[in-house]
Amino acid sequence: MARGWESKSVEAQIESANRRGEDRPRLTSEQLEEQRKRDSLLLHRTRVLSDLEKCSDERYRKTLSDGLAFLEQQLVALGWRR
Repeated sequence: MARGWESKSVEAQIESANRRGEDRPRLTSEQLEEQRKRDSLLLHRTRVLSDLEKCSDERYRKTLSDGLAFLEQQLVALGWRR
């Protein structure tokens, strides 16, 4: 029985995804946890930067700036560079 174009396309996509997955090195649980922490800190940093742009209250800006410095300190400890 002949297969339709859709099934061939899906099969090709699955094979392509499987090949890409083999190229990536396996990470240890510690490396995965560090990556998750770094990603989380980067998301928080993005949010704080966005809030800083919109903020007009000087005391809140100071709090956000202190928080940003803390986040960047944590990121640097994880090997992050600007």
